[in-house]
Amino acid sequence: MNNTVILNYFEQRLIEKIRDLPPGKVEEVADFVDFLLRRSEHHQTMVRESATLSEKAFAKVWDNPDDAEYDQL
Repeated sequence: MNNTVILNYFEQRLIEKIRDLPPGKVEEVADFVDFLLRRSEHHQTMVRESATLSEKAFAKVWDNPDDAEYDQL
């Protein structure tokens, strides 16, 4: 079973479960999904910013003749 089939299965199950909910609960589910998306975006932003900020601090460690061969990978 490939990832697309598994994802489609879970998407279908989630849709079925949402359809069984009363309208007020559907709104809660939508709010929760929005929260998860924002949290994921925030996490990715923090990881990118941390990597950018650490580049200068690690430059001395990364830029040395002993590790130059790894730059080619």
